[in-house]
Amino acid sequence: MAQPLMPHATASWLVDNTSLSFEQIADFCGLHILEVQAIADDTAASKLTGRDPVRAHEVTQEEIDKAQASPAYRMKMTKGPDQVRRTKGPRYTPVSKRQDKPDGIAWIIRNHPEISDGAISNLIGTTRTTIAAIRDRSHWNIGNITPKDPVTLGLTTQRELDAAVAKAAKAAGIEPQANDPRLDGDREALIASLRAEREQAARDAEAAEAGELRGPVSPFEDPFRR
Repeated sequence: MAQPLMPHATASWLVDNTSLSFEQIADFCGLHILEVQAIADDTAASKLTGRDPVRAHEVTQEEIDKAQASPAYRMKMTKGPDQVRRTKGPRYTPVSKRQDKPDGIAWIIRNHPEISDGAISNLIGTTRTTIAAIRDRSHWNIGNITPKDPVTLGLTTQRELDAAVAKAAKAAGIEPQANDPRLDGDREALIASLRAEREQAARDAEAAEAGELRGPVSPFEDPFRR
């Protein structure tokens, strides 16, 4: 069922400007009745600015009047909000991961030279100029670029990478390998890093627990005597 573009803001407006029941508002906005209750009680995380669904052409005043006259009536939207479609162009990458792009590009260039710059651009979300600079080692930061698996960096998914590799291999007439040994080093390094982090966290927790059980050290206690 279609829902308002901004359900919480719409619910806030309906609470303040109509006599609709919480159930009716929750049903129209696609929210839980407790969320509507929180909005009505001003206990939501932040005070919402109401959004008039009539002015947004999402419901008519006649529908609201019908619903106010009959608590069992459920309002129907005039139309659903326009779906936002992704336009062509580089994929969006969070700011926190953009510094990892050169490492991911270098990894693909080193391990899958058959993949075109256009395919790399679609995978990583970067420009062909950057890819060309890394490929010919003229990039301004080339000395600090370390090839790393773009999947482990979170720049793309394994499925998308595999699809790009398969497509490039087919175009180049290369037989695909069931298990690519070039992936082992990166994955083993990632597993080792995660294992080391877990072990260090466990050691820190044990040390903290031991300190709590032992209690504060007396100023008269010999720190070398146990």
